[in-house]
Amino acid sequence: MRKEIKVLAAIAIVVVVGAIIGANYYRNSAEKQPLRQVTPAADMSATLVRSDSPAIGPHDAKVTLVEFYDPECEACAAFHPIVKNILKENDGRIRYVARYMPLHRNSMVAANFLEFASENGKYWQAQDVVLAKQPEWGEKHGAPPTAPQPNINDLFAGYAKELGLDPQQAAAAMRENRYSSKIERDRKDGQTMGVRRTPTFFVNGRELLRFGEPELRRLIDEEMKK
Repeated sequence: MRKEIKVLAAIAIVVVVGAIIGANYYRNSAEKQPLRQVTPAADMSATLVRSDSPAIGPHDAKVTLVEFYDPECEACAAFHPIVKNILKENDGRIRYVARYMPLHRNSMVAANFLEFASENGKYWQAQDVVLAKQPEWGEKHGAPPTAPQPNINDLFAGYAKELGLDPQQAAAAMRENRYSSKIERDRKDGQTMGVRRTPTFFVNGRELLRFGEPELRRLIDEEMKK
């Protein structure tokens, strides 16, 4: 009996010593590993909202709502009236910032048109037109690949005329991809923020993880009450 007790005690000592040695080894190994680079919160904030991003609403608003959207995204177009209603209901309390996340074939053309309109003081009007008329120029989900494609530049030149903008200048801006560097910067910022789909919303820096109107309203209300 005493012999068995001694054996068990010896095993216990070996286990404890092994655990101590293992813990020291793990700690020493971890200390030798390079530290993972973590982006400071201030840098993330700068990535989320750029100084030249289209924005509407007071700078000191209680809530900043950032949307990464694709002008050719059908969900973005469908959700756009909801966003406008939320902004109208919270007039003066929300600052809305629009960012690009081009993921479809005609997205860059549309984004270049929007930036041209922005340069001429008509961004929000152009955004309404582009999203409302998306079925005219955008690829339709599930449409046959052989479906005839309209002349995108001609369509957007027509939208420019509707908005009181010069259609030839608009066509030139799209043809030259004049604003591609800004649009690509938005795409990279979105990727840094973990954006993988559109639309993706951030409310005071908090990502809306479950997409939907009730969820977005709930997140905005939470930030309003802080």
